[in-house]
Amino acid sequence: MENILVERNASGVVTLTLNRPHHKNAVTFPMWNELQRIFQEVSNSTTDRVLVITGSGPAFCSGADLSTGGPVGHPLHGMGPVNAAANALHEVTKPTIAKVNGVAVGAGMNLALGCDLIVAGESARFSQIFVKRGLSVDFGGTWLLPRLIGVHKAKELALFGDVISAQDAAEIGIVNRVVADSELDKFADDWAERLAAGPPLAMQQTKKMLSNAFSQSLSEALDAEASAQTVNLVSEDAREGIKAFLEKRPPKFEGR
Repeated sequence: MENILVERNASGVVTLTLNRPHHKNAVTFPMWNELQRIFQEVSNSTTDRVLVITGSGPAFCSGADLSTGGPVGHPLHGMGPVNAAANALHEVTKPTIAKVNGVAVGAGMNLALGCDLIVAGESARFSQIFVKRGLSVDFGGTWLLPRLIGVHKAKELALFGDVISAQDAAEIGIVNRVVADSELDKFADDWAERLAAGPPLAMQQTKKMLSNAFSQSLSEALDAEASAQTVNLVSEDAREGIKAFLEKRPPKFEGR
């Protein structure tokens, strides 16, 4: 059985499913390299438009599989593939959605946080559980959490390692939407299809600028907006968007 499943549909939606349901989709050491490869493949593709990450069975991801051991050698070397996968996810140029079913803890929670949007079923649970295992936060959690919810709240989650509900996660700004478990697939599919129908060039540029927001001054952000808009204004997608608006019909964007 493959530990990671990848499916593509005609709209350009790529669904990556962690497929170790009997281990709550815990990530083994070889899987980090595979995740990095898939993230880079989606980012570089000319046909993929959206990446959805989810887990099979009753869990999203319970983090790293601590029962299988890691690579031989210095522990620092073992963190290389973990960090590379986290970086590759952050650098995916297309919109990314975490579809969280069940538990998302440790690196599994940070895998969700690394996505642009998080949709959770009402039974989903989140935890920065590292501290309860005698470990510190990894997979980008120390960078992602403060940007999402502020330093003090991030420290609370990381230092206590408490489990929080999907609703609580939404209230503090971690989760975008909470839906009934029975509606999770449909809701995530609808969002993915809406994103896939959008203008790829403009969306990629918007995502990049928003991701850089905390590291730029207003002047730098305005310069980036001007550069991006200069590209968009001469694109076929912009012409199509304006034409469709005038003709009162939905636009059909081609990414050119």
